[in-house]
This record gives sequence, structure tokens and C-alpha cells, in this order.
Amino acid sequence: MILVCCLIYLSAAAQRADTSIIYEQKNKSLPSSLNRAASKLSKSLNENLPETDIAEEYETLAKELILKNEFVKAEDYLKKARDIYTKSNNRQALTTINRELAKLQEMQNNYAEAIAYYDEASRTSNNPIDKQINTNDANRLRNQSNPQSQSEYIQSNIQLLGQEGRKEEQATAYQQMAQTNRLMNQSEAAIENYEKALEVVDKSPTKTFQIKSDIADVYTENKEFDKAIVMKQQLVEEARQTSNVKMEIGELRSLSTIYFSDDKADEGIAILMKAYNLSIDEGQTFEAKNTLEQLIVQYQRQNNSAKIIELYHNFLDNLEQMIRSDSSLVDVKLFQLTESKIQQLEKERELKDELIRKKNNFNYALIFFIVLVLVLLGLVVKAFYTIKIRNKKIALQSLRREMNPHFIFNSLNSVNQFIAQNNELEANKYLSSYSKLMRNVMENSNNDFIRLDKELEQLKEYLDLEMLRFSHVFAYKIEVNPTIDTESVQIPNMLIQPHLENAIWHGLRYRNDKGFLKLSIDRENQDLVIRIEDNGIGLKQSEQIKTQNQKMHRSRGLTNITERIKLLNELYHLNIRLMMHDKNGQETGVLVEIFIPINKEALNGHKTT
Repeated sequence: MILVCCLIYLSAAAQRADTSIIYEQKNKSLPSSLNRAASKLSKSLNENLPETDIAEEYETLAKELILKNEFVKAEDYLKKARDIYTKSNNRQALTTINRELAKLQEMQNNYAEAIAYYDEASRTSNNPIDKQINTNDANRLRNQSNPQSQSEYIQSNIQLLGQEGRKEEQATAYQQMAQTNRLMNQSEAAIENYEKALEVVDKSPTKTFQIKSDIADVYTENKEFDKAIVMKQQLVEEARQTSNVKMEIGELRSLSTIYFSDDKADEGIAILMKAYNLSIDEGQTFEAKNTLEQLIVQYQRQNNSAKIIELYHNFLDNLEQMIRSDSSLVDVKLFQLTESKIQQLEKERELKDELIRKKNNFNYALIFFIVLVLVLLGLVVKAFYTIKIRNKKIALQSLRREMNPHFIFNSLNSVNQFIAQNNELEANKYLSSYSKLMRNVMENSNNDFIRLDKELEQLKEYLDLEMLRFSHVFAYKIEVNPTIDTESVQIPNMLIQPHLENAIWHGLRYRNDKGFLKLSIDRENQDLVIRIEDNGIGLKQSEQIKTQNQKMHRSRGLTNITERIKLLNELYHLNIRLMMHDKNGQETGVLVEIFIPINKEALNGHKTT
């Protein structure tokens, strides 16, 4: 009952460790490695360092917590590091974290969870040796009831870890092998493996002390108490030389246990009293409490109540001073404060990340909406543009076909004239040529462009018909620059014929003598130049003698050509130009010039017409 009261008092006193004591202790000594790791993590979170740096700080803090046997907190920080590495898809770091989590679960005897983490570490590793090491550890735990099978997996890991130069883990594997030897009552093999572990492990006191302590435990199991006592005495001396008070107290208590096992209760109690007094002197409150509990158990066996009461009073008398001088209590309090700050910073970071995610989601949605609107707008514009182009093509086709009825009407009048004159031969000849021409015209009526040689062929047939119709009142000539490849050059369909018709009908047929019509095709720079030249009566005189109906036709014909050129330029991004004027000087007649842009390849020919 008295011990329970002491423990309650101790707990309350630890909770009452106020700020003044904390600052006093901080000024007396440096923070523990645990608090340094926690402070560094807090600083990293506060400065918003990259997540990979924070993950490393989580790992470091978790390892410090493992040394303090704070397994639950250590697991929490390791999982936080794993979440970061999972997000960044850092497979090597994931393998390391999963392996650490597996070891942590194994320390707590959670073997099913440990196996799962070892398997996960094997799966995430890109290194075949790493895969095998983790698989071996998983299989080792699956064969807990079979030490012989366990030893085979451990031996495989010892070799693999040695190849990789991972001495710390190799030392752990030697310790596992020694533990397996102990299960199989192979004491000498166990000690041999512990000694191998000492050879490869780093020389930090914590790790070497544990291995040497395990060797002492083997001696104790074999009732070789003298060897065990010597080993423990060496550990106590090493702890004293390194000023590791907590470890010295722990080794003294462990040494007392060996004395009790060897039925040397007085020597054991004396060692425990030494550990207890050292705890009081060094302000190790919890170590003093634990040592007191062991002493009470021994005095209870001896029915020495007076000594028990004396120890209680001594503990209570020194308790307040121990608490005030116990740096470990301050370290606990400092860690609690730092951990609270870490949790607050993590919440702030999560909130910030959530806000960023929401903002990004909003931005993505906004961008998607804008892109969607732009796409729809583009489709609408494209649709309008397509409709506009289609309408222009329909208009162009309509204008082109508008010329056909007039041409057909004039031709039929000529046939009618031949029939009226009983000139059946000429009528048949004219109809034959006319049908051939109409077939060619109809075949190309749906095309905006036609090969130059085809167009020239149609124009020649047309001019021949007109000569027949007007009884050869004019002659014509077609000249083509021999460097122009007429089979490659494309020109607008039926763009030349109306000008030839105008030259014949409104110029040449009014001459008193035989007229002359010349069609020449040349090139100037990148333009195909078409010239239609006649020696008829000219534009001015033609206007004066035309009937009202002829004036309307002439006006509509020129308008048709002008509109066709405009549409062709818009549809095909050309720069077709038309110029028409009376000849200068004494010579009568009209000169029509049409400039059509043409590429170099189409001009590189040697076709002669």
C-alpha cells in the first residue's frame, strides 16, 4: 500500500514539473537525442521543407523512440514517413521503411504484422538481394516452431548482408542465430554467434552492451555464474567509464539477478542497494523506483518489514529532490511539448495541403471549363467557317454555271441559222463540234480549277465553233510560253472563255474586214499572265451601238467574272487580278490581262502549245 502511494505521488510530481524546472534543467545539460530529433522535425515542419526531408526526420525520431521502447509512437512516425514515400513513389525508401516497421512489430511479438511488412518490403524493393533478405525474414517468422528452419533463413541473410556490407544488420542476424542456438540448447554456438556480432557491430555502448549482456545470460542459463558475474561486472565498469548512469544502474540490477540465481541473496541485495543509492544520488527517479521494487521483493522473502519501511521512508525523503534534479523527467516534459507542437504543425500542414488541393481542383475545373468553352467555340467557329466556305463554293459554282445557258442559247441559234439556210452539212458539222465541247464543259463543270492544257483544248474548240458560226470573219492565234508545263498548271475553270466571247461578239463581228484575236499565256515572276487581245471596235464604240438587252448582258457578264475572281481569292487565298482596257494609240481593240499566282513547280515544264 505504501508503494502504491509512492507511485501515485511520483506520477503527480512528474506532472507538476513546471516551466522553471524545465528551463533550469535545460541550462544545466544538453537536450537528449530524442528531443533533438523532435525539435529538428518541428523546425522542418514549421519551415515547410520538402516532404522527403520531413520523411527523413520522421524516420530519425522513430528510431530514437524505439530506443526508449516507445513502440506505438515510433510506429506512428514510421507510417507517416511511409505515406510520404508512397506519394512520391520512392520504392527504395519504401523498402527501408517497411523493413523498419517489420522489425518494430517483431519487437512487440506481433509476428503476423511483421511478416506482412517483410513481404511488403520484398515486393517494393528493386534490389534482388534486398528482396531475398526480406523474404528470408518473413519465412523465419513463419517457422517460429522450427528453430532448424529458422537458422537456415538466418544463415542466408548473414551471407547476403555481408555481401552488401550492411554490418549492423549482419550483427542483428548473428544475434538472431544465437537466439535460435539457445532455443536448440546450443550454448557454445550461441556464444560464438554473439561474439561474431560483436566483431561486425559498431562500437556504440548501447549495442555492444546488449550483446555482452546476452552472452552473460547464456552463462547464467548454463549455471556458469562466475563467468556471467565477471561479464556483468565488466559491463558495469564500462558503463561507469562512459558516464552512462542509467545503463550502469540497469547492469547492476542485472548483476544482482545472477547472484540471486546463484543463491547468493546477500550479495544480490548489496548490489541492488548500490544501484538504488546510485539512482538517488544521480536523480534517476524511475530507476530508483524500479530498484526499490526489486529490493522490497527480496526483503519480503526474508520477512524483513523493518527494512522495507526504512526504504519507503528513504525513498519519500529523497523523492522531491530527485524529481527536481531528474533530467529524464524534464526530457519527457520537453518531448511532450515538442510533440504537441509537431501535431499542431501537422494539422496546419494538412489544412494547407487540403486548401491547396481544393484550390487546384477548382483551378483544374476552371481550366477544364475554359478549355471546353474554347473547344465548343472553336467548333462553332469552324462550323460557321465551313458553312461560309461551302456557301462560297456553291456561289462560285452557281456563277460558273450561269455562263452555260447563254453559251448554249447562242449555239442553238447558230444551228437554227444553218437549218434556216438549208445548210445541213454545216449544221451537222457544227452540232458535232458543239456536242464535243459541251461534253468537256459538263465534265469539268463541278471543278473550280482545270488543267491548262484541258482549258486550252476547250477554248480552241470554242473558237473553231465561233469561226464557223460567223463565217470566218476573224482569225485567232494561241501562244503559250514553252517553259510552262500545261499539264501541271491549274487555272480557274471557264475564266477565259467569257472574254473571248466578248471580244468576238462585241468587237470583232462589227469590223468591215477580217478581224484577229490573240490569246497568249506567259509568266511573269510567280504569276501566270493570260492576255486576250483583239482588233475590234473597242469598248467605247461597242457601248454606243449595243442594244439595251446587250448592255444588260454585258454588265452581268463582267459582274459574274468579277464575283468569281473575288470568291476564288477568298476560298483559295489567291491574288487573281483582272485588267481590261482599250488599246492605246491608233490601233483599235481591247486588251484583257489576267494575272494568276502559280507555284514554281508548275512552271518548270517544256510543254509547247
